[in-house]
Amino acid sequence: MKVEFAPINIPLARRIQTAAVIQWLFSFLLLAQCCWGVFIILLLGNYWFLPLLYALWLYLDWETPQTGGRRSNWVRNWTIWKYFTDYFPIHLIKTSDLDPSQNYLFGFHPHGVLVAGAFGNFCTEYTGFKELFPGLTPYLHILPFWFGCPFFRDYAMSTGVVSASKKSVSHVLNNDRGGNIAVIVIGGAEESLDAHPGSLTLNILKRRGFIKMAFKYGAHLVPVFSFGENELFKQVANPKGSWLRTLQERLRKIVGFTLPLFHARGIFQYSFGLMPYRKPIHTVVGKPITVKQNLNPTLEEIEQLHQTYLRELSKLFEDHKEKYGIPDHESLIFK
Repeated sequence: MKVEFAPINIPLARRIQTAAVIQWLFSFLLLAQCCWGVFIILLLGNYWFLPLLYALWLYLDWETPQTGGRRSNWVRNWTIWKYFTDYFPIHLIKTSDLDPSQNYLFGFHPHGVLVAGAFGNFCTEYTGFKELFPGLTPYLHILPFWFGCPFFRDYAMSTGVVSASKKSVSHVLNNDRGGNIAVIVIGGAEESLDAHPGSLTLNILKRRGFIKMAFKYGAHLVPVFSFGENELFKQVANPKGSWLRTLQERLRKIVGFTLPLFHARGIFQYSFGLMPYRKPIHTVVGKPITVKQNLNPTLEEIEQLHQTYLRELSKLFEDHKEKYGIPDHESLIFK
């Protein structure tokens, strides 16, 4: 394999962008394990009392990821996130005004490999969310098991990330004053296995939980499509029925998540590595679907709202696909 090296005279800003993405990759892939390592080393060493004190704090603070988290505007405004979003770059596009007196449930599509668009837009302050949607606060919901990791949980919550449990989503949407947005990656870990370049497959046909939550709290549904999300990495081929796909799906059922075997470019060369490609991400926020509160919706009402959501999501994609390089004959595939 011929290795294509990066030129030496790359501008400093691009070098810093690369460093910012390395930090993000490290946080996503290895920081939790390192935090556990530090915790155990401290516990077995002379400073054993520090992890014990933290364990007490963890016990007292256990519910925080399910009650709105503990965001830090300081962390969300770190300059490193500006370089992170500029690396791809990541853009947030508004198609309709949102009333800050209402609560909303954003359905984010597609998952991609590492959900870079969702993090960049809703966990940092560098894609213009506050200016585009004044008076609204986004909460990105992720798998609950991350919040059992010492130290890492506090760092994650500081960016505005909260648990994806029902209790957590309920807390965000049950705000009488409005102004909250629950951002849910509808396809989940299962959809990440289909995150190949060019893929338009969304795992949504069997997903009804977000519809029920919208009914329960009268939260307006907003489809969000992130063009370019699946272009950041390549994956080892894992077609349905292959041994790799079977292993990945079994892992997901056992531990609740799975990780695609992805690859892209390197730090100093463009031929192989785990760094994402510099591909633009355009996250388009659609028009809200009005939902009236209904504590006991019938199966027919749930199905009707689900179909409405699918139509609006398809329309959002069709209205913008040409602008972001999707061929006219391509359409979303729901499964």
